[in-house]
Amino acid sequence: MSYSVCRVDWQHAAPLLKNVREKVFVCEWRIPKRIEFDRHDKTAFHILVCDDKSQEPIATGRIKPTGEISRIAVLINYRHLDIDTIVIQGLIQIANELELTEVFINAPLDDVTRYQQRKFSPQGGVYMEAGIPFQKMACSLKQLNTNAQFLSH
Repeated sequence: MSYSVCRVDWQHAAPLLKNVREKVFVCEWRIPKRIEFDRHDKTAFHILVCDDKSQEPIATGRIKPTGEISRIAVLINYRHLDIDTIVIQGLIQIANELELTEVFINAPLDDVTRYQQRKFSPQGGVYMEAGIPFQKMACSLKQLNTNAQFLSH
């Protein structure tokens, strides 16, 4: 399978980004739209992954100027391909361009081990949001391998 990864802005790519996020977060996770789409979408930097064969969007994620990685969504039929890793790597590349020193993510509790394997460390306690337990995970950009060409897969 081949796919394209690109950096997009909300103003131009909102319909494509919303398509993926609605399927994952609103339909699957049952998160209300009013919570899923927020004021940060307009100021965040977004990554969009599309299937080269169908040209359909299959994954997305965003990073805020504060270094918060969020809204990573991969359509269910593509999750076995670890597309989320490519999304995160693209967001980390953006963090480097912004000259951030640290990134963090509020990970669903089930994903904490996976983020620890990616060199993220738990920060603070577990908390609930939209009925889902989360753990803040942070990592210094110096700890991450950022030498790969993330946006040219």
